[in-house]
Amino acid sequence: MEKFKGKYRIPSARWAAWDYGHNAAYFITICTANRDHYFGKIVNGEMIVSAIGQSALNCWHEVPAHFPFVVLDEFVVMPNHVHGIVVIDKPVDVETRLVETQDIASLRDEPKNKFGPQSKNLASIVRGYKIGVTKYARQNNLPFAWQARYHDHVIRNADECGQIRNYINTNPQKWTEDKFYNPPPPAKTEKM
Repeated sequence: MEKFKGKYRIPSARWAAWDYGHNAAYFITICTANRDHYFGKIVNGEMIVSAIGQSALNCWHEVPAHFPFVVLDEFVVMPNHVHGIVVIDKPVDVETRLVETQDIASLRDEPKNKFGPQSKNLASIVRGYKIGVTKYARQNNLPFAWQARYHDHVIRNADECGQIRNYINTNPQKWTEDKFYNPPPPAKTEKM
């Protein structure tokens, strides 16, 4: 593990060669802290959302109101995480347009990630989404916390996108097989 200013740090999971402000489709997974079941429960393969789970769903649908260059695709709320596809679709000047491909994310002309304003990229979208759900929980005095980071994947072609959409849509039915599955703690019973 690397050190920064004498302290250990976790290396970034982001694709170093990619500019996350670039037009592309991104598969994201955002987990709750400790994978606690804040969003509800799965009953017979169907997600039954809690109040915070409904807020997670509502905040997802509000993303384009805050980020007009975003198009939302498939999304699911699970007991301790959410999965979704975010498409960044900013207008591109014809003179600066990347080589067009049939792929969702062009790998031929990989944009390099740059340090600079972090307001129109995937991280800012995820940050805004997480803030929205957290704000709802705090306003309603509900215990809630997110995991510090999130998982992302740049979707590279239509076949991959189809597989990810299917994964998202069938996630509640396959909950016990999900890598984020952890059974809820047993119900506490009072001693008499």
